[in-house]
Amino acid sequence: MSIRAVLYILALAALAQAALVIDACRAGGPDFSEVSFTEITQALLLLSASLLMVYMRQCQRMFPTAALLLGGLFFASFIRENDMWLDTYVFDGSWQVLVTLVTLPALVIAIVRRQQLLSELRQLTDSLGFGLFAGGFLITYLFSRLYGRSELWHALMREDYLRVVKDAAEEITEMSGYALMLFGCLEMVLLARRVQRARQVAHAR
Repeated sequence: MSIRAVLYILALAALAQAALVIDACRAGGPDFSEVSFTEITQALLLLSASLLMVYMRQCQRMFPTAALLLGGLFFASFIRENDMWLDTYVFDGSWQVLVTLVTLPALVIAIVRRQQLLSELRQLTDSLGFGLFAGGFLITYLFSRLYGRSELWHALMREDYLRVVKDAAEEITEMSGYALMLFGCLEMVLLARRVQRARQVAHAR
């Protein structure tokens, strides 16, 4: 566990350094747009997290309802992160349709199987993986939104307000939250493996 903790710390540091070198120190000026390293990394982190939940559900066959719900959340967020591309190359508002198609079935299944979901969450909520996920979720979907408010940055910089500073603060914070959620998914997959092995040992006896 200590080795993984060090790796997670190094990964966060590497992401922050890459955002500095690639986006903040870009030759033509700071860039945190849809084509920036930070934005692309956010999408990749979300896609990776959703694929891990698919793996846990389909391959490990562990915590299937929780994995479906979390995977739906991650993939819907992945779609939302690519809204500009979808609106441009598919049709305006297409990302909203796709998000609905992803989240609605996941929510319906979670409600129908709510007893199973609660049972799975009881096993997951005390784990390190769920703690990392919860921390990342709060950073991304709550704190980064509040931290990235224009009012805050107008108040801080006043007449020297620069939109790119606000964007950088919000997007890098959001990226760190997504990274924590991915780490949480990795830990949940490892937990699922441990539970599988424990069950195999119990059945062998």
